[in-house]
Amino acid sequence: MTGKRDWSEKLNPVVRHMPPSGIRRFFDLVAEMKGVISLGVGEPDFITPWHIREACIYALEKGYTMYTSNQGLLELREAIARDLDLTYGVTYDARRELLVTVGVSEGLDLAMRALLAPGDEVLIPEPSYVSYAPCVLMAGGVPVTMPTSMENSFRLTADTLEKHITPRSKVLLLCYPNNPTGAVMGRRDLLEVAEVARAHDLIVISDEIYDRLTYVGQHTCLASLPGMQERTVLLNGFSKAYAMTGWRVGYVAANADFIAAMTKIHQYTMLCAPITAQMAALEALQNGRESMQKMVQQYSRRRHLVVQGLREMGLPCFEPGGAFYAFPDITPTGLSSEEFAEALLREEKVALVPGNAFGPSGEGHVRLSYASSLDDLGEALRRMARFVQKRGVRVRAVVNM
Repeated sequence: MTGKRDWSEKLNPVVRHMPPSGIRRFFDLVAEMKGVISLGVGEPDFITPWHIREACIYALEKGYTMYTSNQGLLELREAIARDLDLTYGVTYDARRELLVTVGVSEGLDLAMRALLAPGDEVLIPEPSYVSYAPCVLMAGGVPVTMPTSMENSFRLTADTLEKHITPRSKVLLLCYPNNPTGAVMGRRDLLEVAEVARAHDLIVISDEIYDRLTYVGQHTCLASLPGMQERTVLLNGFSKAYAMTGWRVGYVAANADFIAAMTKIHQYTMLCAPITAQMAALEALQNGRESMQKMVQQYSRRRHLVVQGLREMGLPCFEPGGAFYAFPDITPTGLSSEEFAEALLREEKVALVPGNAFGPSGEGHVRLSYASSLDDLGEALRRMARFVQKRGVRVRAVVNM
């Protein structure tokens, strides 16, 4: 009897050599343990507000179980267009320049596949969200990472961008407020980056899923900058601001040529986002602002407490201006990011994400999500303080949540 054949040789080489997600690989360990406080997954701890859930239930009761247009419900697209106009002063044609997607993740994938030819380079500030580089590779492109650091508040500068541009550079991929660092970029910073993008004829994919979770100043929508709307593919959705992660509704706003190309791929793969989820998203846009603002206020309060707690236990921490992540420097412990995360999980049952999951620039850090209850955050910080103290770090105090 012969041994079982290894079929991996039949796989697409790009997929075969692609490592699994650094986040999901780590949290396979968490699933096997009891009593763990998990601050790793980027998901609101709030339940989707009742009026949004009720809109979905009502849609089901009325028999809304069919396909929608490939581009999504026109009423939802019109509401998205109104929201972008009122909030950022950017105007999109709901019929030709908006596409509703199955989460922002699908929007990113569609944008990459529609824009990239084999060998095209995509410029990505790092640390970066774990799916960015793999999406580039699966679309035949080449990810080119640009390091940022805590010393510069994890912002991309025009000089850094300029230094990484080559004749193959085609797309700049931005995410501000940023996952995993919580960094934001002000209008002046973005204007300088936009000038470089225009000078080199770059298309910019701007992932702004955390735009409403901005605590410092006002969020600047990249498409609102002079000369940028026509070359910007704007990604956004409902997961973070409205606590709708499992509903999987996102959208892409871009010029009609880009949207037409993305819709071709979308109609052959996903077809459309679920109709009931789209109707819930419509309710969120029409009546969800108050609920959203209450959640954002809670995140901001937690942000201050978590950053204070990390600093007082001897871990330097950049104060995030958006999203719901802290990205502390763990080098005082003498451990690598993976060593720190694995030992903390094993000894104190607190789950964080090692910084190197977000690229080499994330080494020396861990990502902590403060989208969790004050009780869990307080207990997690106490356990972390005990952990770092054992590594010789001077703990000044433990925050009382």
